[in-house]
Amino acid sequence: MTETSFDYTTAFSRNIGWLTRQEQDLLKTKRIAIAGLGGVGGSHLLTLARLGIGAFHIADLDIFELANFNRQVGATINHLDRPKVDVLAEMALGINPNLDIRRFPQGVTETNLAAFLIGADIYVDGLDFFAFNARKAVFAACHQLGIPAITAAPLGMGTALLSFMPNGMSFEEYFQWQGCTETEQALRFLMGLAPSGLHGSYLVDPSSIDLVGKKGPSTVMGCELCAGVTATEVLKILLQRGRIFSAPYSQQFDAYTNRFKRVWLPGGNRNPLQKLKLHLMKQQMMIHP
Repeated sequence: MTETSFDYTTAFSRNIGWLTRQEQDLLKTKRIAIAGLGGVGGSHLLTLARLGIGAFHIADLDIFELANFNRQVGATINHLDRPKVDVLAEMALGINPNLDIRRFPQGVTETNLAAFLIGADIYVDGLDFFAFNARKAVFAACHQLGIPAITAAPLGMGTALLSFMPNGMSFEEYFQWQGCTETEQALRFLMGLAPSGLHGSYLVDPSSIDLVGKKGPSTVMGCELCAGVTATEVLKILLQRGRIFSAPYSQQFDAYTNRFKRVWLPGGNRNPLQKLKLHLMKQQMMIHP
């Protein structure tokens, strides 16, 4: 099929019923910015492309490696050593050759952040868990510009979702990273994403989580669940229908334990109960502020 024979209406006609034709046409006009195209970011892009979103800004500076194969949608033998931003752009264009897709092969930086977010209706976070500086910068910029921002983490065999809406609680207000070491930022991010910790009960090798060494396990089930819940949140925001439980609400679904938990955490990591949990966890892991 050539680009000239591609028909948007036909390609996304099976969305109709859950969407109206007018809503589908609206999604075609929307632009999503995605930083990070690894485990969750690549799945975000392709899921949103199949939803019928018409334009993307995508940023990643990495290449595909063999260690990506267990979870990353673009990781194949044919794509080894190729830039993730190019591979995922090609895959998205294979779904919709009429996409308006702009690549940022240097990742998100201070110099290109404004260009990365310009015109974006929503920002979707696909950055590596330990990309603290980039994540802080992007979420702060979104808050300043009034751009809704979503992060979903693949935790175990499930996902945790947090949304930050304009005029609502900011990322920094919720996670309280200011003045923290990178190790404590990692702990605050993990515990803020999933205060109920539904994933912790079936971790068979605790030594696989190394916050100091910036390493941790991840599954394809978690990544794909992230894409599903994030795309649904994007749809609700763009179409302005359905309730958005934004921060200080967090939501976690764990497919292994068959449990769902929504937590209201006023003050975020400043919440007294959350501060106690953080203190106990730091003592357990011998982490110092």
